[in-house]
Amino acid sequence: MDVEKIRKFLSHRGEKVLVSSCLLGERCRYDGQSKEVPEIRRLASYFLLLPICPEVLGGLKTPRDPSEIVADKVLTVRGRDVTENYRNGAYWASAVARSQKVGLAILKDRSPSCGTTLIHDGTFSGGLVKGKGITAKRLEKEGLLVLNEDEGRALLALLEEEG
Repeated sequence: MDVEKIRKFLSHRGEKVLVSSCLLGERCRYDGQSKEVPEIRRLASYFLLLPICPEVLGGLKTPRDPSEIVADKVLTVRGRDVTENYRNGAYWASAVARSQKVGLAILKDRSPSCGTTLIHDGTFSGGLVKGKGITAKRLEKEGLLVLNEDEGRALLALLEEEG
């Protein structure tokens, strides 16, 4: 976690923040579930949270087959190539970020779209490798500070510590 980048962002209270919808409780994950993180929801006291699900933005339904990055493609567990869906979702997430002048995104780690530090290893065995998802890469390339849910919790702690 880059604490200095987070500290720099603390002065931007009131700004808009993209947040993976599943972290806010929306049942949009591949398995039809959410991964709600109450601390991320509490960031709404400091920022305007803009929920996004790049997979849904890219045209995938919920629930859907699990997908992983395999070489330069995103494949489902059944071998279907969904790379374009993931690229389209990243495009639309970045379009929202640009149009809303967003400087920060908090995304769900381990996701082929939103992973910020870890992604699944492409074997569908549960293994993880260091890496970034398609949307996380695109948002970082466009200059956003991209955090995962643990870093989002740390951001909240710093904000609450400041008072």
